[in-house]
Amino acid sequence: MTRITRRSVLKAGVAAGAAAALPRVAIAQADNRPTISVAVQQIANANTLEPLREQSNVGQRVVNSYLETLIDQDLQADLKQVPGLASEWKRIDDRTLELTLRRGVKCHNGEELTADDVAFSFGPDRMFGKGEQDPSRRLFTSGPMSSGKDVPPEVAAVAKRLWPALEKVEAIDRYTVRLTNRLPDVTLEGRIARLGSQVVAARPFVEAKSWLEWARKPVGTGPYRIVEFRPDVSLTLEAFDDYWGGRPPIRQLRFVVVPEVSGRINGLLSGQYDFASDLPPDQIAEVEKHPRYEVAGGLINNHRLICFAKEHPELKDPRVRRAMTHAIDRQLIVDSLWAGRTRVPKGLQWEFYDQMFHADWAVPAYDPDLAKKLLREAGYKGGAIPFRVLNNYYTNQVATAQVLVEMWRSVGLNVEIQMKENWGQIFDRNTPRGVRDWSNSAPFNDPVSSLVNQHGPKGQQQQIGEWTNEEMNKLSVELENSTDRPKRRTMFRRMLEICEREDPGYTVLHQNAVFTGKRKDIAWKPAPSFAMDFRGHNFKLNRG
Repeated sequence: MTRITRRSVLKAGVAAGAAAALPRVAIAQADNRPTISVAVQQIANANTLEPLREQSNVGQRVVNSYLETLIDQDLQADLKQVPGLASEWKRIDDRTLELTLRRGVKCHNGEELTADDVAFSFGPDRMFGKGEQDPSRRLFTSGPMSSGKDVPPEVAAVAKRLWPALEKVEAIDRYTVRLTNRLPDVTLEGRIARLGSQVVAARPFVEAKSWLEWARKPVGTGPYRIVEFRPDVSLTLEAFDDYWGGRPPIRQLRFVVVPEVSGRINGLLSGQYDFASDLPPDQIAEVEKHPRYEVAGGLINNHRLICFAKEHPELKDPRVRRAMTHAIDRQLIVDSLWAGRTRVPKGLQWEFYDQMFHADWAVPAYDPDLAKKLLREAGYKGGAIPFRVLNNYYTNQVATAQVLVEMWRSVGLNVEIQMKENWGQIFDRNTPRGVRDWSNSAPFNDPVSSLVNQHGPKGQQQQIGEWTNEEMNKLSVELENSTDRPKRRTMFRRMLEICEREDPGYTVLHQNAVFTGKRKDIAWKPAPSFAMDFRGHNFKLNRG
């Protein structure tokens, strides 16, 4: 046993005083962890860092560095559910899930994460604003805090879409939380693990002067905390050394907006950036010519789509939309624009749906003659159909649009590309809408997460008034609330028939793939999603 004496205490005090007296630069030099820069085409669609507002591919890429979910996803494997902020969870019944929090988890403000923070994160103040109850539910938090903030309506819309029947969230004790749904739901665990269900520290939200102030610097529990967010420019994070998952391997992590692919590649090869995101396949060889760099990545759980605006006069007849689906040679797009590095999937579904996956399903066949026949039957006379496109928000977006227009033209369809600057212009309802480019992810392993979430009655496509189908909407509600798994599988197949063949709301082009250029001396593995993981188990700098 070490004997504590007055002399040893004084000696320790002198040493501590000497350390405190050292210049700040000397202390910083003791931390030899690297500063890492990641060149990205965009950080946030709406210039916030709140995942309930940033339901986007680019938002998903950065959020797990500063916020976390109760149930995590294994980003180095198949996105299976693993313990996150909750060490364990159990079903009480078909409507109720109880979770046990890890003890000693610190938030970025130094406070311990408790059940009250979790209840607040899923409560009306965070989701709907001003502490008001949504009249369609009895959602509440059990903590005493109330922020009185004006939450943007689009945040409330997303919250209702992600949690359509959440009834209440209770802090049973300091480390136990119980979520109760108004209706049975076999997907509660998946909803908790998805983008938009991140947990935040309650006090910083309440004390922020405005919702926007908080949304640009949310306080959570992730391995990195926010230092500075400059919308459309950069996001700077620093290591949070009290992180429950271990000391982060990077001292400072910066995401820098570089819209053009050439700028990201040149910056990588010149040493300005350590990672360059969203590289098209035809640039992989260019990067790998350089011995110090390589490209990592592959298929992710996201499909590229074309969405139809049923309201457009030329698209009201489903036969015109069906013709558009049969005029697309999807394999040609995969082979020519993606060098065969992705694939044509089996509709809007993924294999990790397990028993809900329909292996015998297929996207509409490439059949130009059938497309022409359908157009004749519909009486299509060549009217112009607008096609809204962003400037390569998605990899190969502009090139894909140009190829599609030629394919549609070859069967007699008059589709005109309209280049847009942002998503607000893409969704604008004040000018005629025809078709648009989009993508759809599977945040968890059930069709509720993709087909219902984006195309159902509360999905974004219907919220913006592009498309609706009465039978699809009824099936969406049933699918969310049914616990009969064979019946749910049958309902899902019928929904695919409606949305992809009978009354198309969208058509799938191909599965998405993400390729990231990086330094070879950094050991880092990409995820089968847009998320980038920079935690200790997935980052190592090999100092040779």
